[in-house]
Amino acid sequence: MKERFDVSGMTCSACQANVQKAVEKLGVDSVNVNLINESMVVDYNPSEITNDDIINAVDNIGYHASLKKNKTKNENKEDLREAEEMSTKTRLKISFAFLIPLMYLAMGPMIGLPIPSLFIGSNGAVNYAFVQFLLALPVIFVNRKFFVSGFKGLINRAPNMDTLVALGSSAATLFGIFAIMRMSHAQGLGDLDTINHYRHNIYFETSATILTLITLGKYFEARSKGETKSSLKNLMELAPQTANVIRDNKEVTLDISEINVGDIIVVRPGETVAVDGIVVEGKSIVDQSSITGESIPVSKEVGDEVISATINKHGSFKFKASKVGEDTTISQIINLVNEANDTKAPIAMMADKVAAVFVPVVIAISILTFVLWSIFTKDYEFALNLMIAVLVISCPCALGLATPMAIMVSTGKSAELGLLFKSAESLENLYKTDAILLDKTGTITAGKPIVTDIYTNMDEKDFISIAASLEESSEHPLSNAITEYADENNIPITESQKFESITGKGIKAKLNGDIYFAGNINLIRDNNIDIYNFEGKSNEYSSDGKTCMYFANENQVIGLIAVQDQAKEDSKLAINELKSLGYKVIMITGDNEKTAESIRRNLNIDEKYAEVLPQDKEKVVRKLQDEGKNVTMVGDGINDAPALARADIGIAIGSGTDVAIDSADIVLIKDSLLDIVKSIKLSQMTIKIIKENLFWAFFYNIILIPLAAGILYPSTGLTLNPMFAAFAMSMSSVFVCLNSLRLRKFKDDYANSKNTNINNMEENMSELNKMIVKVEGMSCENCAKHVTEALEKLAGIESVNVNLKDKEAVVDYFGSVEEKEIEAAITEAGYEYKGIEYK
Repeated sequence: MKERFDVSGMTCSACQANVQKAVEKLGVDSVNVNLINESMVVDYNPSEITNDDIINAVDNIGYHASLKKNKTKNENKEDLREAEEMSTKTRLKISFAFLIPLMYLAMGPMIGLPIPSLFIGSNGAVNYAFVQFLLALPVIFVNRKFFVSGFKGLINRAPNMDTLVALGSSAATLFGIFAIMRMSHAQGLGDLDTINHYRHNIYFETSATILTLITLGKYFEARSKGETKSSLKNLMELAPQTANVIRDNKEVTLDISEINVGDIIVVRPGETVAVDGIVVEGKSIVDQSSITGESIPVSKEVGDEVISATINKHGSFKFKASKVGEDTTISQIINLVNEANDTKAPIAMMADKVAAVFVPVVIAISILTFVLWSIFTKDYEFALNLMIAVLVISCPCALGLATPMAIMVSTGKSAELGLLFKSAESLENLYKTDAILLDKTGTITAGKPIVTDIYTNMDEKDFISIAASLEESSEHPLSNAITEYADENNIPITESQKFESITGKGIKAKLNGDIYFAGNINLIRDNNIDIYNFEGKSNEYSSDGKTCMYFANENQVIGLIAVQDQAKEDSKLAINELKSLGYKVIMITGDNEKTAESIRRNLNIDEKYAEVLPQDKEKVVRKLQDEGKNVTMVGDGINDAPALARADIGIAIGSGTDVAIDSADIVLIKDSLLDIVKSIKLSQMTIKIIKENLFWAFFYNIILIPLAAGILYPSTGLTLNPMFAAFAMSMSSVFVCLNSLRLRKFKDDYANSKNTNINNMEENMSELNKMIVKVEGMSCENCAKHVTEALEKLAGIESVNVNLKDKEAVVDYFGSVEEKEIEAAITEAGYEYKGIEYK
């Protein structure tokens, strides 16, 4: 059983490691803690472990966990995050308000700035120190959360970043208090040397500066996290809150939570589609870019599917809701993105292992630094200064942010482009692919065969009538192509009897008292039917990449029909792009060898596997893996599911079956193979950014911890001031955040590929046209109102202006409006339609 939890109080990768370790001790199957989302996904046996056990384990080490509830709670959580950001901003303002005069007082005399006389010299030394203490106190107080969290973690043996900050700041503050006490005592004794010594070694400004700069870094980090989540937040805001629904023959406005499957929903120009459904009336152009990433709007007519959160550009239509609530496309996308963010990429494991021991090691290094320098120099203030610098410079924020920040930006960006990664692991591993195995039907091709050639010695229409009559009872796509061809050409179809499907070969049926066969060459040979000269023509069609079907009676073949499933417009471009990136492209199909070879050759595919039975696709994947290849399988059908699951990475075409989508690691919402190219390029860029982040985080700590510990002091006299250490630590986190945000600039290189037909359609739909509708029977303003309402309900009509005197209605409309629809609307309203004049 998997359960999601919200976790608060985490500030760094050490916190993340502490929470993970605490929950793992319970004996759960797996646990993934996400620092950015402040969430945790736990897989456990509910008969052995309860939610309360998990929550208590987290609470016991100084953090707080709660079961993730519904969407409302998520929204509340976002409000809490915004409140936290505002709180950080307020703390930052207060900190700077007191830090500036503190720094002026502490550092002013060093650069010749004037200060009041009561702070000058030995006589003013205690005043000088005490006022600094008073100015530092508000900074310490408003940033007390560092001390609460840090010492709580230390007490619970789960130290974190706040522990390092708290220890460093506390050490500086306590030494400052110690300095005041020493100066006060020395002043009573007249010991000017002691007074002057401690007057120049007061560390209140160090303590206040550390806290202020860490808070500044936290504020920048929070802002960057907000930018990181903006893609997901934008997705969540896409769906409208209300919709116009037909209830009891009336149009009412309802909250989307009240919409039921089967409701009829009205969408007008400029409105957003509330839920998924099927158009039942009207036509329009819909902008689907927010969901599918398509830059070109798509035409929608009766029978077409509309997707939630897409925008209706022109025209009005009605659709029947088919998916509502959590089942809508936009809700499923958000869930997939959240699930991907809750997982860990393999590359993050190394950072997690380091973070688990990082803080204790740093504390040990800082103590060792203090002890060694105290022994060697006998200067405890100098040793303390270095110890504080080590504690502050080592905060592992950058390490903890390196991977999750990049993953979150990438998954949000991929969702904008219509590419859905189900896990961080699939995002990382995709670019490692060696071989890309493409299913042919529905993936490389459109999945809808059409009749291309007919060859027969009898009358062609009679032959097609027999063929379509035989195929009408079959649900095979090739059969549908023949029956559709007959319908388009008005060729009659007769119902057959004794229909029998012969697996892998074809069909047999009785028609007008005679037995007929329809299928491949094996069916014909099995029944000892004379082929005559048809085999040569069949081979010719197969060489052209067409699937040829034999039609025969009990004695001889009567004709051939060649059918071809056309490749999608961008398939060849996508295949060439994949090859240019260095990937081996392989096609898998059930077509015969000749047909498969023709398709392979025409599309420039490297290899093919032909005549593969549906149940054997998984075996092909396994064979390639046994050869040492890292295989990505792309498919869309139910029979692709085992192969998708077996492959190293499974990619499902979004229009495919639910089973295929469930079995895949990546889902492409569109049907374009170019999205595979985009997915790989995004995967490559994401891993590059993560590696840069990790390099910076490790490099920063490897270089600066020894420097802070004073390794260069004996040879160069160089040390790292704790204030500069705090600034450097804060900036390291900001660097990682900003570097991750570069992923938001990932570009869709194929967004500008144009579809002329759709563009022309959009231009036609976007042009406002005018016509005059003649109407008899109107006598008053009430009549004019009825006619106006009747016409405005029609899809595409923008405005109606009725002229009672001339018995006409001036109509502005987009695209085209059917005259019969106008006539029906006016007649239904109780008036007489008299024709149209176009302007």
